[in-house]
Amino acid sequence: MSIHEVLERVSPNMHIAEGYLPPVHAAAWSVAAAPFVVHGVRALTREVRANPESTLLLGASGAFTFVLSALKLPSVTGSCSHPTGTGLGAILFRPPVMAVLGTITLLFQALLLAHGGLTTLGANAFSMAIVGPWAGYGAYRLLRRCAAPLMVSVFFGAFVADLSTYCVTSVQLALAFPDPGSGVAGALAKFGGIFAVTQVPLAVSEGLLTVLVMRLLMQSSKGDLARLGVVSVRKEAVAR
Repeated sequence: MSIHEVLERVSPNMHIAEGYLPPVHAAAWSVAAAPFVVHGVRALTREVRANPESTLLLGASGAFTFVLSALKLPSVTGSCSHPTGTGLGAILFRPPVMAVLGTITLLFQALLLAHGGLTTLGANAFSMAIVGPWAGYGAYRLLRRCAAPLMVSVFFGAFVADLSTYCVTSVQLALAFPDPGSGVAGALAKFGGIFAVTQVPLAVSEGLLTVLVMRLLMQSSKGDLARLGVVSVRKEAVAR
């Protein structure tokens, strides 16, 4: 199967479609994702029990992920790309919580929007709900440790979370459908190159949108942001 045929079958969305991965691959990605989701459930439970006032912001983070990742923007060869929206929640509540929120988002999208699928839920969760949040949060924390401004750190956190998701998806597709001539490496280069056309601008746009949302939260929920360790009273003026 050629790369273009693969992309046409992935259409209409970048989440890997229902029944698309070979059963062994689907099972393997589900097994890989399961420990992170279980750990995330425990982290989410602790957060809600310790800080019941976080419920509203948790819901908003999940809704942000659901809305952004449900957007389908045309890409090349009949496929589509979309934002992920996981960077914001990872910055606010840490990646383990986003493993749960992201997986729930993917489950509802598979059931209600035919966006993704149940057999490929593990693979999609691994890329969007696990790797994306961890990579984005890592970029955010690294920049904060280097004394970068808050909004610069937020931008790159969201940017990296988005882009890393599609790097992992490209790996998943390349492993499942290696190029007949150049193998997995060749397929990875083709998948990555094709989706980069639309995904890089999308990652930039998502970064800017996440910065806008964070600015709004700083105006309406400064106490919550301070409790979550995103801002402090001493740094608040600088963050603005």
